[in-house]
Amino acid sequence: MQNVEEKTSILIIEDDQTLQQTLAYNLNQEGYTVSVASDGQTGLSLARSLTPDLVVLDIMLPELDGLSMCRILRREMDSTAIIMLTARSSEVDKIIGLDSGADDYITKPFGFGELLARIRAALRRKPNSAMPKQLKADDLVVDLVGRKAFLGQRLLDLSFKEFDLLAELMNNQGIVLSRDLLLTKVWGYDYYGESRTVDVHIRWLREKIEENPSKPKRITTIRSIGYRFEG
Repeated sequence: MQNVEEKTSILIIEDDQTLQQTLAYNLNQEGYTVSVASDGQTGLSLARSLTPDLVVLDIMLPELDGLSMCRILRREMDSTAIIMLTARSSEVDKIIGLDSGADDYITKPFGFGELLARIRAALRRKPNSAMPKQLKADDLVVDLVGRKAFLGQRLLDLSFKEFDLLAELMNNQGIVLSRDLLLTKVWGYDYYGESRTVDVHIRWLREKIEENPSKPKRITTIRSIGYRFEG
């Protein structure tokens, strides 16, 4: 059994009763405090009342699907880590899940050891209270607490991962960040996607924050390495 703080709580939202009970039993054995739900609406109510440290969330749920629930949870409780479970394995499906606010994504079937490792990693990546609450570069402002970004007076419509990517770049202004590093910091060390995922999200960001996206001045490309936020 791992040394887990008593306050570390996990909510499992999974309609497969066998899988749900198996995960609950094993996580209890590891020292976590575990609650369970079998549908999206019940899971959402439990999440709101318990405010768990981490949610294990099936993507296919009755009453309220996992993607919709993930978006709601991310808006309401940003410090809660979310790991999505799904039978879908394509990169597009993973990107959709992660952009909905999930911290990680695991495809069924999976071993308990792998899930446990991902849980520990997701908990380690929880927001640190010592981090700055706001990042600013001229008229571009990122509110890390409220998870909102503004260009002048205009609220930017950013996906969850676009926001995280912009925050990571701005927090390292003037520093070259490689694609692999950005994948690790924003998508997680065990994300199985390709570095082009970063390129796609950078392009989307430029379309929203650059005066001329084809000639970017805020986020510059460092050939063969990655990107640098200039300000």
